[in-house]
Amino acid sequence: MNWTKCLSHQIWPAISKGWPDTDKTVNFFWGLGGNNTSKIKECIDNKEEWWYIDVGYLTEQIVRYPEPRIINKDKTYFRIVKGKLHTIRGKVGTGQRLIELENKGIDVQFKGWNTGETKHILLCPSSPTVTYHINGISQEDWIQEVTNTLKQFTQREIRVRNKPRPDNQWWGTDIKNEFKDCHCLITNMSLSAVDAVMNMVPVICHTDNIVSPVASHDLKFVEKPLRPGRKTMHEWLKYVAENQFTLEEISNGTAYKTLKEQDI
Repeated sequence: MNWTKCLSHQIWPAISKGWPDTDKTVNFFWGLGGNNTSKIKECIDNKEEWWYIDVGYLTEQIVRYPEPRIINKDKTYFRIVKGKLHTIRGKVGTGQRLIELENKGIDVQFKGWNTGETKHILLCPSSPTVTYHINGISQEDWIQEVTNTLKQFTQREIRVRNKPRPDNQWWGTDIKNEFKDCHCLITNMSLSAVDAVMNMVPVICHTDNIVSPVASHDLKFVEKPLRPGRKTMHEWLKYVAENQFTLEEISNGTAYKTLKEQDI
């Protein structure tokens, strides 16, 4: 992207340094902004290799407004995914990378599931751009379709929470407040799914979501969503930790080496 404040200007030098040159064309995309969606489609049509880069799964968050900033480069991780928006396959690591995250103060502890009385369902759509890319419909239509289907299987209150923006009602609010008495979070590709499972709330999501291996995928299971055991969740967390990297790890080749070891 040409915008001088875009984080891609910090990402691309790291990729250039840490990713080996090859004889074949390899494409990298930072988010879906600009015309990235159409360029990704071209890669798919031309059978060219492409990698998607965006914010990590278990990480200190970047500041997005009024301009994007990394607060702590040592605690800020970025996902690098081959041919998808989220990691959906790979090997479970040794757990060392997960330990490193914990030592940095990043929350990686599975806390179990809320087994008390629950009330509402939280609907968290992905951005309009991601929703159209994944589902082929507008965000508004996705919300309406999911809501209509849910009403066939539950009488619970359905709340909608969008990604916080300076001009919407969720700006300055914390999603964790929505998890109190929350029965289940439903999303297509939002990373709110990670927030949910890390805060005792089960998830129903798209099969391409990073949380997919530990979530339900069909709305008919809304009253009894999947709640994997502690061992399964820990294995999933180890797998997630193998698929996100700091700028330094991207630059020094750790990202490439780690991803290569997963044969993806």
